[in-house]
Parts: sequence; structure tokens; C-alpha cells
Amino acid sequence: MDEVESLFPIPLLRSARLLDPVLIEAAVAAIRGGRVEKNLRSDQLFHTEIANPRDNQLFRQMAEVAVPKLVEFGLLLFGERLRWTVKEMWTNMLETGGSQALHAHANSFASGVFYLTPSHPACKTVFLRPPGGYDFSFRHHTRTAAMGPFNAGKYVLPQAEAGDLVLFPSYLYHEVPRNQGDQRITVSFNAIPDSLDCWGYRINFSP
Repeated sequence: MDEVESLFPIPLLRSARLLDPVLIEAAVAAIRGGRVEKNLRSDQLFHTEIANPRDNQLFRQMAEVAVPKLVEFGLLLFGERLRWTVKEMWTNMLETGGSQALHAHANSFASGVFYLTPSHPACKTVFLRPPGGYDFSFRHHTRTAAMGPFNAGKYVLPQAEAGDLVLFPSYLYHEVPRNQGDQRITVSFNAIPDSLDCWGYRINFSP
């Protein structure tokens, strides 16, 4: 009898409707009325400055909601429930016609996105298989080939609703295709555990 193992998969956690609607409404109002900066690569993408959530009431409330999920996600990454800290947060405002270039997040172990507004179906977050030396040099891509977790080159996140949270390893590359709908607002963040211990070699982190 044959058995197929999911060898070394990459975890991605989705928590639907995690944010309270009142908090979502307050956050959207504050973001739309606040100071934003234009993205260097897209004229239709704007961000707030990267902030420590402890210095921003709305970000602090979001971080408090995210931490229990980070603990569970960290269990998948490291095999143990560790203490986690959201060390930085920022806002993304994607106008009609805008897109977000392929990127990953440095100096963190887990990253997340809170979705605050509905997104057009063409503007779903896309995650790509990490570049590396473990892939075959010759690939089989045809119109009839079935794409699955072992041969697909990218993963398109299902439709996200306001209040949803997505967590993923910070090294995982991702992008947002051209927005064909109304303004799309998300809040992104990076998180770190308080410490990592490898057989007594311990590293402590502080935000």
C-alpha cells in the first residue's frame, strides 16, 4: 500500500473575522485620516510609517488580538509554545490600479496581515514558492497539468474578508496583483519570539 507524506510543508494560518467590527471601523477611519507615504514602486500604493504597536492604541489592540494566534503558529514553526511580540506594524492603502511588488520581510520570524476592507477578487494576496536549490531545473507546466502543493509555484489566498488575519513565515515571498476594485486597506506586521534556544545556545530578542 502506497503512502504519500507532505514532506516539509510551509505553514500558513488563516483566522477568519478575528477583528471586532468596531475596531475595524475605527482603524479604517484613522488610517484614511492619517499621514501616509507613497510607495517607491507604485504610485497607487501608500503606507503609514512603521510603528511600534505599543505607541499606537489601534495597533496595540490589533497586536493583542494577534499574539494568541502567533503562539499557536509558533508551535508549528518551532515545536513549542513561545512568548511572542509584535515588534512593528504599518498600513497599506492600495488604490485602484495599484499593486504590490514581490517581497519578503527581514529581521523577523513570523509576519501577518490584517484585512480591514473587502478586496477585489483579482487582488488576492499571492504567495510564491521560496527560491532555492531544492526544485527541479526542468519543470512540467501544461494547461492540463493539475497543480497541487508539491508542484505549484504559487498559492493564491482565497478571498479575504474584513477582520481576517493571515500569518506566514517572514521568509515567504508574496505580492498583490493590480487592484481592479475600490481602495484596499490592510495592516501588516512582523513578530519575534522572546527567545530561541538550540540545546542551550540561547538568543534573546527584544523589540
